[in-house]
Amino acid sequence: MYGPIAETIRTQRLVLEPLAVHHADEMAPVLDDPRLYRYIGGEPPTLDELRARYAHLVAGPAPFHQESWLNWIVRRVRDGQAIGYMRATVAPAAPGFTVAPVSAGSTVTPGPPRRIASLTWVIGMPYQGFGFATEAGRALLDWLRAHGVESIVATIHPGNRASAAVAAGIGMRATAQTSGDEIVWRLPPAPPA
Repeated sequence: MYGPIAETIRTQRLVLEPLAVHHADEMAPVLDDPRLYRYIGGEPPTLDELRARYAHLVAGPAPFHQESWLNWIVRRVRDGQAIGYMRATVAPAAPGFTVAPVSAGSTVTPGPPRRIASLTWVIGMPYQGFGFATEAGRALLDWLRAHGVESIVATIHPGNRASAAVAAGIGMRATAQTSGDEIVWRLPPAPPA
């Protein structure tokens, strides 16, 4: 495995808990709203499909891949309710590489030499509009930077105003670059220490 290993991340209202296969049981109802897939494609997974997907994600990429799949379930502190997930794929980027989406999140293909993370987030429909994705995203960005990730991107469909608001809220900026039909958002480099 390349890069950091997911750890528990805490904020004032949330806990980002590293993904385990058993989370499928409580996440299936959270991800069961077809509106969540309007811009990301697909449809709500069955419980068996979600268990299989989580088993694949927990296993990680093949040993010869130089990337880390980091996945967290987002929970509210006050009641322990699972409300969504965050994902970061971290990989080295060689000269000329850019970021391109794949089915299990995003991965790195030929850009500047550095560690790059591609972010994905989904918050269940009943929990949207309360700032949970922005709060979790800020905590994840801090964690990634503390673990040596220099470049952070996300790809967002131009019609997905909610995700664009989250990206802007965590300090990312839309670029002129696209990946498929999505706009690439980048976090500006951290100021020198």
